[in-house]
Amino acid sequence: MECKGFLFDLDGTLVDSLPAVERAWVNWAKDHAIAPQEVLDFIHGKQAITSLRHFLRGQSEETIQREFIALENTEASDTRGVVAMPGAKALLEKLEALGIPWAIVTSGTIPIASARHRHGELPAPREFITAEQVANGKPHPDAYLLGAQRLGLRPEECVVVEDAPAGILSGLAAGCQVIAVNAPADTPKLDKVNLILDSLAQIDIERSPGGVKVCLRR
Repeated sequence: MECKGFLFDLDGTLVDSLPAVERAWVNWAKDHAIAPQEVLDFIHGKQAITSLRHFLRGQSEETIQREFIALENTEASDTRGVVAMPGAKALLEKLEALGIPWAIVTSGTIPIASARHRHGELPAPREFITAEQVANGKPHPDAYLLGAQRLGLRPEECVVVEDAPAGILSGLAAGCQVIAVNAPADTPKLDKVNLILDSLAQIDIERSPGGVKVCLRR
């Protein structure tokens, strides 16, 4: 694969925040008498507000916003167990060294995403696209289209790196190249992605005349 820039999901791709995410949502589900597994099966890769509107269908927007603020505060303050994913820091540092533009494109809000990015001790991206900046979250293409635009690149010049089905569908819908990392086997359109990997540690990059060449470590 060749590209000119990278667009990385955050949770599950660059940082392992699964314990924190699941703690917050399991507690929320129990407080609302909803089966925790039903909630966990729905939320990953999506904006929290999308999930709340799904599970609180029929409730007023004022109620949903109040629930959202409370959940956001919980997730932003709980970084216990949040660590960088294997290979994430080395890959980002190499992109920095080569001068290759990259962005983080997350369904999280600024407080949550900033806390997890900081706790993962990762380099700062050129652009940080969060839930507040897009009208339609993943699996819609808006977030990755905005990420490409902010890097000054066409979508097809970018590689999206994602773990969640919603994010993979978002990257494909945006017209980007897509690398799926540790994605569920039943992810829709998984056969349409460019690479399927178990870990970011499998990715190597080198300069090419057109930007950067993506290689697999042997």
